[in-house]
Amino acid sequence: MIYDAIIVGGGASGLTAAAYLAKFGHSILLLEKQPHCGGLISTFTRDGFKFDGGIRALDNAGALFPMLKQLGIELDFVDNPITVGIEDEVIWVESDHSLEDYQGLLNQLYPESVDEITAIMDDIKQIMHDMEIQYGINNPLFLDIKEDRDYFIKEVFPWLFKYALTVRKVAAKNQPVDEYLQSFSHNQSLIDIIAQHFFTKTPAFFALSYFHLYQDYYYPKGGTGAFIQALVDLIQQNGGEVVTDSTVKSIDFEQKTVVTEDDGEFNYRYLLWTADQKTLYEMAKIDSLAEHKTRDAVRERKELIAGMAGNDSILTLFLSAELDKSYFEDIASGHFFYTPSREGQTQAGVPPIGGTWEAVQGWLARYFALTTYEISIPVLRDSSLAPEGKTGLIISVLFDYQLTKYIYDQGWEEPFRTYAADLMIKTLDQTIYPGLAQAVLDRFTSTPVTVQRLTGSTDGAITGWAFTNHPMPAESQLVRIANAVNTPLPDVYQAGQWTYSPSGLPVSLITGKLAADKIKSRLKKFKKCKG
Repeated sequence: MIYDAIIVGGGASGLTAAAYLAKFGHSILLLEKQPHCGGLISTFTRDGFKFDGGIRALDNAGALFPMLKQLGIELDFVDNPITVGIEDEVIWVESDHSLEDYQGLLNQLYPESVDEITAIMDDIKQIMHDMEIQYGINNPLFLDIKEDRDYFIKEVFPWLFKYALTVRKVAAKNQPVDEYLQSFSHNQSLIDIIAQHFFTKTPAFFALSYFHLYQDYYYPKGGTGAFIQALVDLIQQNGGEVVTDSTVKSIDFEQKTVVTEDDGEFNYRYLLWTADQKTLYEMAKIDSLAEHKTRDAVRERKELIAGMAGNDSILTLFLSAELDKSYFEDIASGHFFYTPSREGQTQAGVPPIGGTWEAVQGWLARYFALTTYEISIPVLRDSSLAPEGKTGLIISVLFDYQLTKYIYDQGWEEPFRTYAADLMIKTLDQTIYPGLAQAVLDRFTSTPVTVQRLTGSTDGAITGWAFTNHPMPAESQLVRIANAVNTPLPDVYQAGQWTYSPSGLPVSLITGKLAADKIKSRLKKFKKCKG
């Protein structure tokens, strides 16, 4: 059998493309290396507690809800209120006006920098306005020009004009957020407290718009994995095949054959790669490609990305506690960004890669006392996700993959996991959640190496390429995102976090749909010629 399309990778982008192609009536095979689909989106159960293994909520951004509607997927969502806390103060992000509460909090913490804070907040308001225009409508990609004719006339066409006016203003603020903030203030603690929520060198326009984006997060009943299961169900209902525990071993790009590690062999007309991009090009044997131009283009791409780094990774502590959910909801929401100290995480110093275990311990103690925690409490959004009277927490910090790998290479993995968990619990117990340490029932961790091992993602990255790469090895202009799914390999497309920067769930959905549309168009021409 020759499949119309084989999709490699069962994350959000691969599942989106597969769902559309199956709904279009094409024969598709999706291959996923893990025992379950989802990639960086999953929900699992342990001792009666449900934990989200990847992202903590789903960002609509004009893509998620229109996509679900277009596919005919009905999924129940609950609100996902965001809270932001520093030391013993917590604010709720309920509207754009919540920025005034944030400004008041910063003024209280840094009274010496009130004028600088005012200037920063005024600038953030403008960025939020511009980004609202960028993402403020249902993405036309997930609309039908006939069925949604009124929406196109009343919303999309006027939006195109406003978008054209703002796109250059957004692009002008493409410099790293920490450097951008230095043009307003020399108070490093203030700069840290705003910027350390984000990946290293995140573009200012993206990072500083988050007070608006936080309001567009939603949580599926049953956990984030419910979204993944809905896509898998739709694919299978439309005749698509989903095979898990299936790692691709090799690809013959001329014969259009995929071989898996269990020696399965599958033929395709078109291939969509949504997994780690370096892995794809490692499989590309340049000399076996027939066309000279193709060989040159593939060699150029392969050499470009060989030394490129993945974005920051994440260290996560999963914790169950003998505390009722009411204890936590009296403090903050179920999706909480908390910073225990106003000092700023640069005070921790440079990660001691190459240092002794004692040096690593010292750095970890400083880092966990200063960094920002993303704390997710599923039961505060869906009461069925934890046993009565108990609470599960997912506590994450951004963390360096290279330091983690060094720790593992030195044989310090187990003491590192234990020490990191101890420090995280101690920090939260002594600050925002007093009594947490004594209430712990169970705990376990996931590190950047865990992410790399499970997903195959370069450097354990959770959002594609690092912003420190020059040049950025992915498309980064929104007006050219349609080109992001192309590859120099014959009849091979790509989608997902490695195709566009900055990436995230909306980019995965958009590129998955773009790739599906291109494959659909190519298949239509192919079948017309054959017919």
